[in-house]
Amino acid sequence: MLTRLFPFLAWFRGYGMESVRTDAVAGLTVALVLIPQSMAYAQLAGLPPYYGLYASFLPPMIASLFGSSRQLATGPVAVVSLMTSASLSPLATAGSEGYIAYAILLALSVGAFQLALGLLRLGLVVNFLSHPVVNGFTNAAALIIASSQLSKLFGVTVDSATHQYETVIRVIEGAVHYTHWPTFFMGLLAFVIMYVLRRINPKIPNVLIAVAVTTIISWATGFEHNTTADISEIDSAEVAGFIRSFNQAVTKIPEESEKRTLINRKLEDAEKAHKVLDRINAAYELSLVNAEMEYLNQEASLYRTRLRRLLFSAMEDPSTGKLKFFPKAKASGKGDGRVWQIRVGNSPIKTDAIFMVGGGSVVGDVPKGLPAISFPHLNLSVFLQLMPYAAIISLLGFMEAISIAKAMAAKTGQRLDPNQELVGQGLANILGSLSSSYPGSGSFSRSAVNLQAGALTGFSSVFTSITVVIVLLFLTPLLYYLPGGAGRGYHAGRDRSRQHFRIYSCLASPMV
Repeated sequence: MLTRLFPFLAWFRGYGMESVRTDAVAGLTVALVLIPQSMAYAQLAGLPPYYGLYASFLPPMIASLFGSSRQLATGPVAVVSLMTSASLSPLATAGSEGYIAYAILLALSVGAFQLALGLLRLGLVVNFLSHPVVNGFTNAAALIIASSQLSKLFGVTVDSATHQYETVIRVIEGAVHYTHWPTFFMGLLAFVIMYVLRRINPKIPNVLIAVAVTTIISWATGFEHNTTADISEIDSAEVAGFIRSFNQAVTKIPEESEKRTLINRKLEDAEKAHKVLDRINAAYELSLVNAEMEYLNQEASLYRTRLRRLLFSAMEDPSTGKLKFFPKAKASGKGDGRVWQIRVGNSPIKTDAIFMVGGGSVVGDVPKGLPAISFPHLNLSVFLQLMPYAAIISLLGFMEAISIAKAMAAKTGQRLDPNQELVGQGLANILGSLSSSYPGSGSFSRSAVNLQAGALTGFSSVFTSITVVIVLLFLTPLLYYLPGGAGRGYHAGRDRSRQHFRIYSCLASPMV
């Protein structure tokens, strides 16, 4: 009975120091792959990179302790990260506090759904997902994931379109207009390192070596090169007009969003009270607000694109010692040799501190320390809104995990219990949400590394979690110059407790 409730107790039979050493080496090896991988997957999910680390220190340990597979490595994975982004994009802006709050609550929803299936012994439901469907979904996800990295490879920033192929076309147009060649060659170097080392010996941590080499090069060469400028220091008549129009649009969007929230509540109240006329009026008001928000979003996207396409050269002003920026076409070969662009996000641009980018993107500041442990604020309306997405992610994520676990069990001769694995995955996502984790699942690549490294029990995943904790507590400054980030972390340098209060308070409204 004890081993049914606590499967990890069975690991202690015949477990000695040699086994501890083997599991420790395997866990450390997996962690070296997991740390850079998780940060990339977090960006794929639309989250700041360090949320990948938050999703990598509790879920691997919990899933291994309460699951049935001894080698399955749990944590952020590509397919679930992509599904998280696709599920939450219609509800909130990627990277915003509301979006992060939804992602954390989604992890709780996914975990609750998986745990319920496991406790009710319904692991057989995955048999209804045919392999051709799952393979088709996985292959399509691989194409989307690969194409979504093109913007980072060419060093361009574009707004996401409704369809992926439209986004790819935008990236190609941006790359034709301007490609940041240091970023391109950095990405190419990382790919070559990983490919060559994998061909030499699959056991070599090729991802870690690629990360280490490119981070050192980034630090040594000043890959990131940013500054701020007053609008008077930019010699371009277009900039002021574009910024004014962009700021007007993005300032009105939160106001309309607040209106939409109030109208949604009014609509819910009218439906509960069965007031037909009030419901019709609220629905009409909602359609007007949605139309206005659609117009504002398109307006903001238009001017954001125009600002991003402006290229500048910079020269130092002898009288002030500050950089003056000129349109590249008018610079006539003068300047500091860099091509500068204006970084534009979803917030209004401060005209006295315009963010100018003259280099590549890096991960930036990763908050030091562990995230605050707190239970996500539960809003029934939001929870019900997320449940359809949670059900799909739960089933497909578990299908991926159990397929990997079965393949490894066939090699090791281990007995696998799908229901117990559901319990393990469910608890991992539930407890992970308490530490700001987004949904995760079993990883094929890291599980293969775990198996090749000789992992004997799930203690290898415990050692993986411990390694991630050490990185979060002591080694985050080393990640600053890692190329490929989206600039500085979204909440870098902010008060942690206040940040979590704001994130969870975002769930008070049904739409953010």
